[in-house]
Amino acid sequence: MAARIALVMGANRGIGFEVRRQAREPLADGAVVLRGFARAKRAHLLDAVRGIAAAAPFRRMAVRGGRQMSVAMTSCGSVGWVTDESGYRYVVLDPATGRPWPSMPDLFLTLAARAAIQAGFPGYEPDSCLLNEYTPGARLSLHRDADERDFTQPIVSVSLGIPGVFLWGGLERGAATRRVWLESGDVVVWGGPARLAYHGVAPVAEDMDALAGPRRFNLTFRKAL
Repeated sequence: MAARIALVMGANRGIGFEVRRQAREPLADGAVVLRGFARAKRAHLLDAVRGIAAAAPFRRMAVRGGRQMSVAMTSCGSVGWVTDESGYRYVVLDPATGRPWPSMPDLFLTLAARAAIQAGFPGYEPDSCLLNEYTPGARLSLHRDADERDFTQPIVSVSLGIPGVFLWGGLERGAATRRVWLESGDVVVWGGPARLAYHGVAPVAEDMDALAGPRRFNLTFRKAL
């Protein structure tokens, strides 16, 4: 994986990710918003999302107790994240198709690695990307990403499509929550002391994006295994 990421980053040198010193917005120790970091590649990223969804369709999964989530999800990479009555976990095969998840596009790998570098986490090698699709009214309750094996690796989260409000909490569920407005192309990275911080997405309002239509997409890169 490391060799592939190095090759991809070398081949895509000058790929168009925007890095402006004034665009770094700290959230906490180990967490930062990279404003507009992926703006120049939104169309290519959305094309890749559509390709992944053609092979592994978005679906609204259920959590323990049977409640169906309002956000639709799919995955790409070596493993994908799922939830059902058995709980949260990563699996090699897509339960909806019985086939391996689509491979992670080179563009995704390049984006995640470069964003992690900008946030102070060099050498990032994600092996899974959870894709979320939000329609108006969809939300994601406060949670923390704790199903991965290696918490030394950060989370890289990319916003595409209509804007939304990212909820940033603390290391305890009851900690104060900050509301962070995210637009298409913004990237949030958190790791180190912030790796297990609670976070979520407020209900998405009706809006229209020139490239994504009335939808918000989120790409969340993880080192799962």
